[in-house]
Amino acid sequence: MGASVASIPGIHHVTCITGDAQKCVDFYVSVLGLRFVKKSINQDLPDTYHIYFGDYLGTPGTAMTFFGWPTWPKQRVGSGQVTTVSFQVPAGSIGFWSRRLKQLGVAHEQATRFGADALVLRDADGIELELVGDANDDRWTPWPEGPVEQDHAIRGFHSVALTVAEAAATVELLTRTMGFRQASRDGKRLRFETGEGGPHSILDLIESPEGPEGEESIGTVHHVAWRTADAATQVAWRESLLEAGRNVTPVIDRWYFKSIYYREPGGVLFEIATDGPGFTVDEKPEKLGTTLSLPPWFQVRREHLDDVLPPIAVPTTTATGAH
Repeated sequence: MGASVASIPGIHHVTCITGDAQKCVDFYVSVLGLRFVKKSINQDLPDTYHIYFGDYLGTPGTAMTFFGWPTWPKQRVGSGQVTTVSFQVPAGSIGFWSRRLKQLGVAHEQATRFGADALVLRDADGIELELVGDANDDRWTPWPEGPVEQDHAIRGFHSVALTVAEAAATVELLTRTMGFRQASRDGKRLRFETGEGGPHSILDLIESPEGPEGEESIGTVHHVAWRTADAATQVAWRESLLEAGRNVTPVIDRWYFKSIYYREPGGVLFEIATDGPGFTVDEKPEKLGTTLSLPPWFQVRREHLDDVLPPIAVPTTTATGAH
Protein backbone atom coordinates (compact mmCIF):
# COMPACT_ATOMS: atom_id res chain seq x y z
CA MET A 1 0.00 0.00 0.00
CA GLY A 2 1.34 3.42 -0.94
CA ALA A 3 2.66 5.31 2.06
CA SER A 4 0.61 8.36 1.14
CA VAL A 5 -2.73 6.54 1.31
CA ALA A 6 -4.58 6.38 4.62
CA SER A 7 -6.02 2.93 5.29
CA ILE A 8 -9.62 2.13 4.41
CA PRO A 9 -11.69 2.40 7.61
CA GLY A 10 -14.32 -0.10 6.48
CA ILE A 11 -17.45 -0.59 4.39
CA HIS A 12 -19.20 2.51 3.00
CA HIS A 13 -22.24 0.90 1.37
CA VAL A 14 -23.35 -2.27 -0.41
CA THR A 15 -25.40 -2.02 -3.61
CA CYS A 16 -27.62 -4.86 -4.84
CA ILE A 17 -30.21 -5.49 -7.58
CA THR A 18 -33.90 -5.82 -6.78
CA GLY A 19 -36.66 -6.93 -9.13
CA ASP A 20 -39.41 -5.27 -7.08
CA ALA A 21 -38.63 -1.99 -5.32
CA GLN A 22 -41.80 -2.08 -3.23
CA LYS A 23 -41.15 -5.59 -1.84
CA CYS A 24 -37.57 -4.52 -1.17
CA VAL A 25 -38.73 -1.47 0.82
CA ASP A 26 -41.24 -3.58 2.74
CA PHE A 27 -38.54 -6.05 3.76
CA TYR A 28 -35.75 -3.68 4.75
CA VAL A 29 -38.02 -1.28 6.65
CA SER A 30 -40.72 -3.55 8.11
CA VAL A 31 -38.59 -6.66 8.77
CA LEU A 32 -35.03 -5.41 9.35
CA GLY A 33 -36.03 -2.03 10.72
CA LEU A 34 -33.73 0.06 8.54
CA ARG A 35 -34.78 3.58 7.60
CA PHE A 36 -35.64 4.40 3.98
CA VAL A 37 -33.17 7.27 3.65
CA LYS A 38 -33.13 8.12 -0.04
CA LYS A 39 -35.26 7.60 -3.13
CA SER A 40 -33.18 8.49 -6.16
CA ILE A 41 -32.26 7.15 -9.59
CA ASN A 42 -29.50 5.06 -11.05
CA GLN A 43 -27.32 7.74 -12.61
CA ASP A 44 -26.12 5.37 -15.35
CA LEU A 45 -29.63 4.03 -16.16
CA PRO A 46 -31.65 7.09 -15.09
CA ASP A 47 -35.15 5.75 -15.75
CA THR A 48 -34.64 3.23 -12.91
CA TYR A 49 -34.57 3.58 -9.14
CA HIS A 50 -31.64 3.71 -6.80
CA ILE A 51 -33.00 3.37 -3.26
CA TYR A 52 -31.11 3.48 0.02
CA PHE A 53 -31.67 2.10 3.53
CA GLY A 54 -29.60 2.73 6.64
CA ASP A 55 -29.52 4.21 10.09
CA TYR A 56 -31.27 7.53 10.80
CA LEU A 57 -28.84 9.47 8.57
CA GLY A 58 -27.64 6.74 6.21
CA THR A 59 -24.22 7.02 7.87
CA PRO A 60 -21.37 5.54 5.80
CA GLY A 61 -21.08 1.97 7.04
CA THR A 62 -24.86 1.50 7.35
CA ALA A 63 -26.26 2.10 3.84
CA MET A 64 -27.71 -0.89 1.97
CA THR A 65 -28.74 0.28 -1.50
CA PHE A 66 -30.58 -1.19 -4.48
CA PHE A 67 -30.89 -0.65 -8.18
CA GLY A 68 -34.49 -1.33 -9.22
CA TRP A 69 -34.03 -3.39 -12.38
CA PRO A 70 -37.17 -5.54 -12.83
CA THR A 71 -36.24 -6.68 -16.37
CA TRP A 72 -32.85 -8.10 -15.37
CA PRO A 73 -32.30 -11.90 -15.37
CA LYS A 74 -33.36 -13.89 -12.33
CA GLN A 75 -30.87 -14.65 -9.57
CA ARG A 76 -27.55 -16.17 -10.70
CA VAL A 77 -25.23 -16.22 -7.70
CA GLY A 78 -21.66 -17.48 -7.84
CA SER A 79 -17.98 -16.65 -7.96
CA GLY A 80 -16.93 -13.11 -8.76
CA GLN A 81 -19.59 -11.69 -6.43
CA VAL A 82 -20.28 -10.62 -2.90
CA THR A 83 -22.38 -13.63 -1.88
CA THR A 84 -23.36 -12.69 1.70
CA VAL A 85 -24.02 -9.30 3.32
CA SER A 86 -23.79 -9.33 7.12
CA PHE A 87 -25.27 -6.77 9.49
CA GLN A 88 -24.20 -6.23 13.09
CA VAL A 89 -26.62 -6.55 15.98
CA PRO A 90 -25.81 -6.56 19.72
CA ALA A 91 -24.52 -9.93 20.94
CA GLY A 92 -27.53 -10.37 23.23
CA SER A 93 -30.08 -9.67 20.48
CA ILE A 94 -29.87 -12.89 18.45
CA GLY A 95 -32.78 -14.42 20.36
CA PHE A 96 -34.88 -11.30 19.81
CA TRP A 97 -34.16 -11.40 16.09
CA SER A 98 -34.90 -15.11 15.81
CA ARG A 99 -38.28 -14.58 17.45
CA ARG A 100 -38.99 -11.52 15.31
CA LEU A 101 -38.16 -13.30 12.05
CA LYS A 102 -40.24 -16.31 13.05
CA GLN A 103 -43.22 -14.09 13.88
CA LEU A 104 -42.89 -12.34 10.51
CA GLY A 105 -42.62 -15.64 8.63
CA VAL A 106 -39.00 -15.14 7.53
CA ALA A 107 -37.10 -18.44 7.29
CA HIS A 108 -33.70 -18.38 8.96
CA GLU A 109 -31.11 -20.64 10.54
CA GLN A 110 -28.48 -20.29 13.24
CA ALA A 111 -24.77 -20.20 12.44
CA THR A 112 -21.50 -19.34 14.12
CA ARG A 113 -18.99 -17.05 12.43
CA PHE A 114 -15.54 -16.90 14.03
CA GLY A 115 -17.01 -17.35 17.50
CA ALA A 116 -19.99 -14.99 17.06
CA ASP A 117 -23.59 -16.21 16.89
CA ALA A 118 -25.39 -15.33 13.66
CA LEU A 119 -28.71 -15.79 11.88
CA VAL A 120 -28.71 -16.54 8.15
CA LEU A 121 -31.72 -15.42 6.09
CA ARG A 122 -32.69 -14.16 2.65
CA ASP A 123 -34.27 -10.91 1.59
CA ALA A 124 -37.24 -10.45 -0.77
CA ASP A 125 -35.01 -11.05 -3.83
CA GLY A 126 -33.17 -14.04 -2.33
CA ILE A 127 -29.94 -12.24 -1.34
CA GLU A 128 -28.22 -14.06 1.52
CA LEU A 129 -27.99 -11.92 4.64
CA GLU A 130 -26.60 -12.52 8.11
CA LEU A 131 -27.33 -10.85 11.43
CA VAL A 132 -24.14 -11.24 13.44
CA GLY A 133 -24.12 -10.82 17.22
CA ASP A 134 -20.98 -8.69 17.25
CA ALA A 135 -21.60 -4.94 17.26
CA ASN A 136 -20.36 -1.53 18.18
CA ASP A 137 -22.20 1.79 17.93
CA ASP A 138 -19.35 3.88 16.49
CA ARG A 139 -20.92 4.35 13.05
CA TRP A 140 -24.57 4.29 14.10
CA THR A 141 -27.19 7.00 14.57
CA PRO A 142 -30.41 5.43 15.96
CA TRP A 143 -33.73 5.93 14.20
CA PRO A 144 -36.09 6.79 17.09
CA GLU A 145 -39.28 6.00 15.12
CA GLY A 146 -38.00 2.71 13.73
CA PRO A 147 -39.96 -0.54 14.09
CA VAL A 148 -37.20 -2.25 16.10
CA GLU A 149 -36.38 -0.92 19.55
CA GLN A 150 -32.95 0.65 19.76
CA ASP A 151 -31.48 -1.96 22.12
CA HIS A 152 -31.83 -4.60 19.36
CA ALA A 153 -31.62 -2.52 16.17
CA ILE A 154 -29.14 -3.22 13.38
CA ARG A 155 -25.99 -1.12 13.88
CA GLY A 156 -24.88 -1.14 10.23
CA PHE A 157 -22.73 -3.59 8.33
CA HIS A 158 -20.67 -6.25 10.02
CA SER A 159 -18.95 -7.73 6.96
CA VAL A 160 -19.22 -8.90 3.39
CA ALA A 161 -18.31 -12.34 2.06
CA LEU A 162 -16.74 -12.57 -1.40
CA THR A 163 -16.69 -15.79 -3.39
CA VAL A 164 -13.93 -16.11 -6.02
CA ALA A 165 -12.76 -18.97 -8.21
CA GLU A 166 -9.10 -18.39 -7.33
CA ALA A 167 -8.11 -16.49 -4.21
CA ALA A 168 -4.36 -15.78 -4.50
CA ALA A 169 -4.51 -12.62 -6.64
CA THR A 170 -7.40 -11.23 -4.59
CA VAL A 171 -5.44 -11.82 -1.38
CA GLU A 172 -2.45 -10.00 -2.88
CA LEU A 173 -4.54 -6.96 -3.86
CA LEU A 174 -6.26 -6.83 -0.47
CA THR A 175 -3.06 -7.08 1.57
CA ARG A 176 -0.38 -5.44 -0.60
CA THR A 177 -2.39 -2.62 -2.17
CA MET A 178 -5.57 -2.03 -0.15
CA GLY A 179 -4.09 -2.41 3.33
CA PHE A 180 -6.22 -5.31 4.57
CA ARG A 181 -4.66 -7.85 6.93
CA GLN A 182 -5.58 -11.51 7.33
CA ALA A 183 -7.16 -11.95 10.77
CA SER A 184 -8.19 -15.62 10.85
CA ARG A 185 -9.29 -18.67 8.90
CA ASP A 186 -12.25 -21.03 9.26
CA GLY A 187 -12.05 -23.84 6.74
CA LYS A 188 -12.38 -22.33 3.27
CA ARG A 189 -13.19 -18.91 4.69
CA LEU A 190 -10.36 -16.38 5.10
CA ARG A 191 -11.17 -13.35 7.24
CA PHE A 192 -9.54 -9.99 6.53
CA GLU A 193 -9.87 -6.73 8.43
CA THR A 194 -9.00 -3.15 7.59
CA GLY A 195 -8.66 0.07 9.56
CA GLU A 196 -9.17 -0.45 13.28
CA GLY A 197 -10.77 -3.87 12.74
CA GLY A 198 -14.02 -5.17 14.18
CA PRO A 199 -17.56 -4.88 12.83
CA HIS A 200 -17.87 -2.93 9.53
CA SER A 201 -14.18 -3.47 8.65
CA ILE A 202 -14.44 -7.19 7.83
CA LEU A 203 -14.16 -9.02 4.50
CA ASP A 204 -14.48 -12.81 4.33
CA LEU A 205 -12.99 -14.47 1.24
CA ILE A 206 -14.25 -17.87 0.05
CA GLU A 207 -12.44 -19.74 -2.71
CA SER A 208 -14.78 -21.80 -4.89
CA PRO A 209 -13.02 -23.10 -8.03
CA GLU A 210 -15.88 -25.52 -8.76
CA GLY A 211 -18.20 -22.66 -9.68
CA PRO A 212 -20.73 -21.60 -10.73
CA GLU A 213 -19.80 -18.14 -11.96
CA GLY A 214 -22.10 -15.37 -10.80
CA GLU A 215 -23.89 -13.07 -13.22
CA GLU A 216 -25.28 -9.58 -12.77
CA SER A 217 -28.91 -10.37 -12.03
CA ILE A 218 -31.84 -9.78 -9.68
CA GLY A 219 -31.02 -10.97 -6.17
CA THR A 220 -27.27 -10.41 -6.42
CA VAL A 221 -24.88 -7.85 -5.00
CA HIS A 222 -23.76 -5.38 -7.67
CA HIS A 223 -20.79 -3.96 -5.74
CA VAL A 224 -19.35 -3.17 -2.34
CA ALA A 225 -18.06 0.33 -1.61
CA TRP A 226 -15.22 1.02 0.81
CA ARG A 227 -14.89 4.26 2.76
CA THR A 228 -12.34 6.99 2.29
CA ALA A 229 -12.30 10.25 4.20
CA ASP A 230 -12.25 12.81 1.41
CA ALA A 231 -11.53 13.59 -2.23
CA ALA A 232 -7.77 13.89 -1.71
CA THR A 233 -7.39 10.41 -0.21
CA GLN A 234 -9.67 9.05 -2.94
CA VAL A 235 -7.32 10.42 -5.62
CA ALA A 236 -4.38 8.86 -3.79
CA TRP A 237 -6.22 5.53 -3.78
CA ARG A 238 -6.86 5.82 -7.50
CA GLU A 239 -3.16 6.36 -8.19
CA SER A 240 -2.17 3.47 -5.94
CA LEU A 241 -4.64 1.12 -7.62
CA LEU A 242 -3.49 2.14 -11.10
CA GLU A 243 0.10 1.43 -10.05
CA ALA A 244 -1.08 -2.03 -8.92
CA GLY A 245 -2.44 -2.71 -12.40
CA ARG A 246 -6.13 -2.19 -11.73
CA ASN A 247 -8.36 -0.56 -14.34
CA VAL A 248 -9.94 2.26 -12.30
CA THR A 249 -12.63 4.70 -13.45
CA PRO A 250 -12.12 8.44 -13.17
CA VAL A 251 -13.66 10.04 -10.08
CA ILE A 252 -17.46 10.18 -10.57
CA ASP A 253 -19.60 12.67 -8.65
CA ARG A 254 -22.60 10.77 -7.25
CA TRP A 255 -23.87 13.92 -5.45
CA TYR A 256 -24.06 12.20 -2.05
CA PHE A 257 -20.42 11.07 -2.34
CA LYS A 258 -17.68 10.82 -4.95
CA SER A 259 -16.79 7.37 -6.32
CA ILE A 260 -14.15 5.38 -8.14
CA TYR A 261 -14.78 1.81 -9.36
CA TYR A 262 -12.58 -1.15 -10.25
CA ARG A 263 -12.75 -4.94 -10.23
CA GLU A 264 -10.57 -6.97 -7.93
CA PRO A 265 -8.84 -9.95 -9.63
CA GLY A 266 -11.63 -12.38 -8.70
CA GLY A 267 -14.18 -10.26 -10.56
CA VAL A 268 -15.98 -8.51 -7.69
CA LEU A 269 -16.76 -4.85 -8.39
CA PHE A 270 -15.28 -2.57 -5.75
CA GLU A 271 -15.95 1.11 -5.20
CA ILE A 272 -14.10 3.58 -3.00
CA ALA A 273 -16.51 6.32 -1.89
CA THR A 274 -15.98 9.49 0.10
CA ASP A 275 -17.71 9.82 3.47
CA GLY A 276 -19.25 13.15 2.50
CA PRO A 277 -21.26 15.13 1.78
CA GLY A 278 -23.90 12.50 2.69
CA PHE A 279 -27.64 12.18 2.25
CA THR A 280 -28.60 15.40 4.03
CA VAL A 281 -27.14 17.46 1.17
CA ASP A 282 -30.63 17.76 -0.37
CA GLU A 283 -33.07 16.69 2.38
CA LYS A 284 -33.24 17.56 6.07
CA PRO A 285 -32.57 14.62 8.41
CA GLU A 286 -36.22 14.30 9.44
CA LYS A 287 -37.32 14.34 5.76
CA LEU A 288 -34.89 11.77 4.36
CA GLY A 289 -36.49 9.45 1.80
CA THR A 290 -39.74 11.41 1.49
CA THR A 291 -39.23 12.80 -2.03
CA LEU A 292 -37.58 11.76 -5.28
CA SER A 293 -34.09 13.18 -4.79
CA LEU A 294 -32.14 14.03 -7.91
CA PRO A 295 -28.65 15.44 -8.42
CA PRO A 296 -28.80 18.95 -9.92
CA TRP A 297 -27.81 17.67 -13.37
CA PHE A 298 -30.86 15.36 -13.46
CA GLN A 299 -33.46 17.91 -12.33
CA VAL A 300 -34.51 18.54 -15.95
CA ARG A 301 -35.75 14.92 -16.07
CA ARG A 302 -37.96 15.17 -12.97
CA GLU A 303 -41.30 15.41 -14.77
CA HIS A 304 -40.41 12.49 -17.04
CA LEU A 305 -39.23 10.40 -14.06
CA ASP A 306 -42.44 11.08 -12.16
CA ASP A 307 -44.26 9.49 -15.12
CA VAL A 308 -42.06 6.42 -15.62
CA LEU A 309 -41.03 5.39 -12.10
CA PRO A 310 -43.57 3.25 -10.21
CA PRO A 311 -44.75 4.71 -6.89
CA ILE A 312 -43.18 3.41 -3.69
CA ALA A 313 -45.12 3.35 -0.42
CA VAL A 314 -42.87 3.48 2.65
CA PRO A 315 -44.35 1.47 5.55
CA THR A 316 -45.33 3.45 8.61
CA THR A 317 -43.42 2.22 11.60
CA THR A 318 -43.80 1.91 15.35
CA ALA A 319 -41.05 0.77 17.67
CA THR A 320 -41.70 -2.65 19.16
CA GLY A 321 -40.31 -4.59 22.07
CA ALA A 322 -39.22 -8.21 22.12
CA HIS A 323 -41.43 -10.56 20.13
